[in-house]
Amino acid sequence: MTSTRKYNYKDVEMLLASKTITTSLSDNLADLSMARTTWTSDYATALATKIDDAIENYLGLDKKKELRDATARLATLQNPAMRDLSFIKTQIDVDFGKEAKEILKKLGFDKNLRAVQKGDQEALIQLLYAFKKGLTDELKTQITEKGTNPALLERIVAYADQLKDANISQETLKETTKVISEEAVNVFNEIYEELIGICKIASSFYQYEPLKKEQFTFSKVVSNMNAAGKTSEEPSED
Repeated sequence: MTSTRKYNYKDVEMLLASKTITTSLSDNLADLSMARTTWTSDYATALATKIDDAIENYLGLDKKKELRDATARLATLQNPAMRDLSFIKTQIDVDFGKEAKEILKKLGFDKNLRAVQKGDQEALIQLLYAFKKGLTDELKTQITEKGTNPALLERIVAYADQLKDANISQETLKETTKVISEEAVNVFNEIYEELIGICKIASSFYQYEPLKKEQFTFSKVVSNMNAAGKTSEEPSED
């Protein structure tokens, strides 16, 4: 009897989303290891290797691992970048009152914010570069003197190059005509069930931090990956 997939996504989408979530797990171990002692750096590394092996052995995808990682990295960077941009906008609105509109315009919010809020990654990159260009030393001083942490500004500026590099490196990964064996489906199901378990626990842990929670919501991660350049339709999730 042929095994049935326990997910409604394409195999490539499921595996790349799993890799992205594993990266998020690794990035947030300082928090999440307090919830589960088994979530260690060794565990995250082993899980990432397991997913890479499944991609390599069963999908026949592009052999350049760095391109797969770039796709996952692009999706991983989006949420924290959006979070920090929202945070700095709020602080500028509060600190500068009537002057805030002009400052936000200089930083590129007027032309790009709406598209960014809809998940457009190209618009996000444009906003980050506009922010980087508009943040003169004088403006940076004005903002930090009001109480904004300089580290927040530096982090936002850094996102521009990080997202650009990930976007350039990203390559659409295509499935071959190779028939996926029952063994492969069993491996895929095992990976999916493990990641769904991680998502359930981590999203509960971050239930009061929506942007963090999104990093551990499987359907949202797939949606972000599709927005990064994949052309497949977003499937429904049980």
